[in-house]
Amino acid sequence: MNSVALVATDGMLHFELSLAHEVFGSAPDAVPGPWYDLDVCGPAPVRFGRFLLEPDHGLDRLPSAHTVIVPGWDDIDGDLPADLVDAVRAAHEAGARIASLCTGAFVLAAAGLLDGKRATTHWAHTDALAARYPRVEVDPDVLYVDNGTVLTSAGKAAAMDLCLHLIRLDHGSAVANIAARRLVVPPHRAGGQAQFVTTPVPARDDHPLADLLPWVLERLDQPLTVEDLARRARMSSRHLTRHFHAATGTTPLQWLHTQRIRRAQELLEHTDDSVDRIADTTGMGTATTLRRHFNRTVGVPPDSYRRTFRSRAREA
Repeated sequence: MNSVALVATDGMLHFELSLAHEVFGSAPDAVPGPWYDLDVCGPAPVRFGRFLLEPDHGLDRLPSAHTVIVPGWDDIDGDLPADLVDAVRAAHEAGARIASLCTGAFVLAAAGLLDGKRATTHWAHTDALAARYPRVEVDPDVLYVDNGTVLTSAGKAAAMDLCLHLIRLDHGSAVANIAARRLVVPPHRAGGQAQFVTTPVPARDDHPLADLLPWVLERLDQPLTVEDLARRARMSSRHLTRHFHAATGTTPLQWLHTQRIRRAQELLEHTDDSVDRIADTTGMGTATTLRRHFNRTVGVPPDSYRRTFRSRAREA
């Protein structure tokens, strides 16, 4: 079972901590097999505003965990606890995967885990992170950054995106989708998506893309173009692009590309279809095209992804 150590010390934000506890603390009913073994780790009882929390273990538990989650930090201008920084560094040296939520990135940076790496945090604090830790390549415009064993996220909702990303890495896209459905959140927002868009996301279900997006998902095997989508939505390509930016923070083609890759991941995880067949099913055309785009987006070729996912499934 994948063990998760959730850090809880004075000065942390209860929203991100509660969010991570909800995601990793209990498995959705529809998920087959084992879930995560979650421990809350801290040096002593912690008060978060009106809430008092009793940790399960001390910070010395962190190096034995597979994944360590560091929630957001309240006072980014104050000194970080040395015992926390040392414990996070020791966990990383022991081989743990370290993920920060929101301003938890300051803890990772203080531990030296972000030196020479790309990282992010809440957009309001990216300048402070870059100024304090000049060896960190701070990206203020993304939801989260995955460096393999070190991951950072932006604030609030982006913390949920990173948690779902971790589930997707460990259990596959289908399980991540089940978890997202239980949490009533979007199943996948790519880490490179903007932290915020200037035009508000439509609040109603009858916004201009409400019917279009499900229609597209049912036709990923077809060679859809922006003009096809605009025609279906009964608007110009220019208006369609504007609505896509408002609703998703990305362009129609970028969104379509992400959906094709997601569908390819699911088929690689749960079918024995050949790469050629999956390329056809996802509208990629040829195996060569699928391999190129899949490798660029996911970081590994489709065949390697399938072998890795199934190896993890057997180990679980």
